[in-house]
Amino acid sequence: MVLCALRRQLLMSGGRCGTWTRLLQRQSSGCVYSGTDGFNHQEIREKLLAFPGGSIDLLKQDSGIAVLTINNPSRMNAFSGSMMVDLEERVTQLENWTDGKGLVVQGAAETFCSGSDLNAVRAISNPQDGMKMCMFMQNTLTRLLRLPLISVALVEGRALGGGAELTTACDFRLMASGSVIQFVHKHMGLVPGWGGAARLVCIVGSQNALKLLGGAVKVDPELGLHIGLSDGVLEAQQEAEGAVTLLQQAENWLSRYTKGAAPVIQAVKKVVLSGRELPLSDALRTEKDVFGTVWGGPANLQALASKPKHK
Repeated sequence: MVLCALRRQLLMSGGRCGTWTRLLQRQSSGCVYSGTDGFNHQEIREKLLAFPGGSIDLLKQDSGIAVLTINNPSRMNAFSGSMMVDLEERVTQLENWTDGKGLVVQGAAETFCSGSDLNAVRAISNPQDGMKMCMFMQNTLTRLLRLPLISVALVEGRALGGGAELTTACDFRLMASGSVIQFVHKHMGLVPGWGGAARLVCIVGSQNALKLLGGAVKVDPELGLHIGLSDGVLEAQQEAEGAVTLLQQAENWLSRYTKGAAPVIQAVKKVVLSGRELPLSDALRTEKDVFGTVWGGPANLQALASKPKHK
C-alpha cells in the first residue's frame, strides 16, 4: 500500500515518533488536516449543514465507472454548505467501493460548477469560519484526488472559482466545446482555498499557474489543451441510432484506461499516487508493496495462462 514506506519510517523513528504518527494518520485517512491542527470535523459539518440547497448525486455502474453530479442548477451548480457535506459523504462511499475503477465528475444542466453559493459564503465570512471551511474542502478534495479510481472532470459550460478548483482534484479534464475554466478568485479579493492553486501548479507549472490566477484568465478548450489543463475536447456527436451524449463520450474516453480487473486498475492509481506524493525512495518501496498485491493474483494468473509462449 501507499503507506508502507511511511509505516517503516514511523517504526524506525525515535524522537520524531509524534511527527511521524501525525503524518501517517493524515495519509491513512487521505486528509490534510486533523484535530492536531485545531480542525473540528463535526463542528464545521454542523455549520455547513445550516445552509442547505442542491445535492451531490452519485451513480455507481456495473462497468466500474461512477458518475458524480454537482446538482444545483438554479445557482449554476454552486456549492451550498450542505453540498460540501454531501461531497464528503460521496467520497467516503467511493473510497469503500471495492469494484470501482473510474469516476466522471460533471455538473447538472450543462454547466459544471460556479464555486461557492454566496449565501453561505456571506454567512461564514469571518476569518475563523472561513478557515474551517477551507480545511474541510481541502480535506475532501484531497481525498477525491487520492481515490483508488482514475477520475476525469467533464467540463460543460463554466467552471468558475471553486468549480475550477474541483476540476484540478480529478486526474484528467475533458472540456466540451464552448466551455470555460476560470479561476476568478482575484475578482473576489481571494486566492484559491480548496487546494486548487497547489494542484494547478502540478498540472500546468508555476508560470502558467501565475498567469491563470493573476490574470483570472478564461481558459477555453484550445488554451486548455495548449497549457495542459485539458486532456481533450468533446463535441456533440450523432450516430445512426441517435445522439451520443457528452457523458457517454467521457465514459468512453475514460474506459480506455479502466479496462481490466478492478484490483489492477486501483493498483495503477496507487503507484502513480505514491510517485506523485512521496520521495523517490519511499515511492519505490511503495511500488514494490503494491506490486506484491497483484503478482500471482487472479488477473495475473489468467493473463499468464492465456498468453502464447514466446517464439
